[in-house]
Amino acid sequence: MKKTSKQRKDNSLTTKPRRAKPKTTANSKPTAAGSVRIIGGQFKRRSVTFIDADGLRPTPDRLRETLFNWLIADIYSARVLDSCAGSGVLGFEALSRGAAHCTFIEASHPQSQMIQQSARLLSVATDNYQIFHGMAEKVLTQAGHFQHLFDIVFIDPPYAEDLWKPILTTLILQDLISANTLIYLEADKDLDDQLAELATSLQIKLTTQGASSFECVKQTKVGQVVAGLYRLAPS
Repeated sequence: MKKTSKQRKDNSLTTKPRRAKPKTTANSKPTAAGSVRIIGGQFKRRSVTFIDADGLRPTPDRLRETLFNWLIADIYSARVLDSCAGSGVLGFEALSRGAAHCTFIEASHPQSQMIQQSARLLSVATDNYQIFHGMAEKVLTQAGHFQHLFDIVFIDPPYAEDLWKPILTTLILQDLISANTLIYLEADKDLDDQLAELATSLQIKLTTQGASSFECVKQTKVGQVVAGLYRLAPS
């Protein structure tokens, strides 16, 4: 049956136009889903952005303030590792407060691009940072990347995966930290027992570095989050 001109007109009013699907390419810029502010130093009140990704949860302001109060005497001119960088806010906070250099390692390629974008927006000198995309425990084994020991290490991975353990193990086995290195660990539980077990498993290596275990320098709990500052304890 043929449609009348009136029927064709009515149908044209009710038929929704098709939307073209957005094109994505390897060179597409990631889209920010949120932002977090730097709370101290030269970049105070400036924001860094992050994508919507599983396990990505920037360290809350209150906890970050506590952390950098702990580090106030050690942050200036420090060489810093932000090993599970996420938004990069811990590393940028360190640079904002006078750290000499920060190495960012981020497993998500889109988020590592966001860290690069944040560094440009903050006008961080390229000599003061480097960004690696990959799993930290693998990146840290690549010869030639790291010519200096780290003075401060941030290990703040997704809580459910216990990634802090292989990262800390790699740092010790690759001789990238010393007895003076301050190690920040953030988790959803107290890690003291697991750190004692890890020290036992690495006893031979620790002995060559003049250490025997991990010493808790500072610790706090904010809600369900347990955060601590550690260093290698002398034997």
